[in-house]
Amino acid sequence: MSYEEIRVLSAQAVGELLAVARTEPGEIFVVGCSTSEIGGFRIGKGSNAEIAKAVYEGVMPALRERGLFLAAQCCEHLNRALIVERAALLPGAEICNVVPQLHAGGAFATTVYENCECPAAVEHLRAAAGMDIGDTLIGMHLRDVAVPVRVSVKKIGAANLVCARTRPKFIGGARAVYDDALSGGDIKR
Repeated sequence: MSYEEIRVLSAQAVGELLAVARTEPGEIFVVGCSTSEIGGFRIGKGSNAEIAKAVYEGVMPALRERGLFLAAQCCEHLNRALIVERAALLPGAEICNVVPQLHAGGAFATTVYENCECPAAVEHLRAAAGMDIGDTLIGMHLRDVAVPVRVSVKKIGAANLVCARTRPKFIGGARAVYDDALSGGDIKR
């Protein structure tokens, strides 16, 4: 798959997800991206900086347009830490001292780090929505409650694509009254 095809599919997928995700400016959007899987290799076995750049260039315009912060999930070697703009963090947020590399953090996290104005690595954030490209397991970084979003793009290269948005929890049981706008209108009661 060409650089341009990867960029276009990434842009299409993020656009379709954001069309239904109900995100607000200032929220976090997490991307887990295995460039190895996109390139047809087993996760972690074929990191590729050019593929990472294509995905980054595909997703960033839509995120910038909506005022969202990108959080790039690192690979398992860095415990799936996140690379994000420091401006996305709350005051007092605990950061980690690590600079992702091609084979320790992954190509996508490295690309995001290199493109941040003031990058920071953190172990935990709660994203409003996200894309998992290549079975990278982003669920640990999504807010409760994650809701799968089906987009027309099923794969980027050879990598599976799974998208999710989040919604507030319903609490209170049978007597509670809920705001349909917050649920996304998906829950039939």
